[in-house]
Amino acid sequence: MHGPVSRDVVEVRARLGVVGDRYFNHPAHRNAAVTLIAAEPLAAWPVDPLVARRNVVVRGFDVDALPRGTVFSLDSGDGPVRFEVHRPANPCAWMDRVIAPGAFKALCGKGGIRTVPLDDGVLRVGGAELAIVGA
Repeated sequence: MHGPVSRDVVEVRARLGVVGDRYFNHPAHRNAAVTLIAAEPLAAWPVDPLVARRNVVVRGFDVDALPRGTVFSLDSGDGPVRFEVHRPANPCAWMDRVIAPGAFKALCGKGGIRTVPLDDGVLRVGGAELAIVGA
């Protein structure tokens, strides 16, 4: 089994997810094809945000505050990619092992979101614009 891998660029496919992700085009994950988490809740521990096993890490925006059904876009320079919030990406007890004891409880309500990508597109590491485009 392979652990998470950091990428400088990812390809997103509408309704399918991130190309190369273990759940790409997996029927059981179509409504949760791309996961996002805010970096700030993870800053309490000296860990790489990669250990949270989310597809996208954002800074400066509380993705957990987005209600189900919200449509937002991320544009990292190659054009906007729209996503629809489907449900929270709740943390699991595994977080206590890979981050630190107590991380599971501390991340409840801050574990990120599961989304459906609505567009094909590219996301790059670095600055990006997040815009709410519908609800």
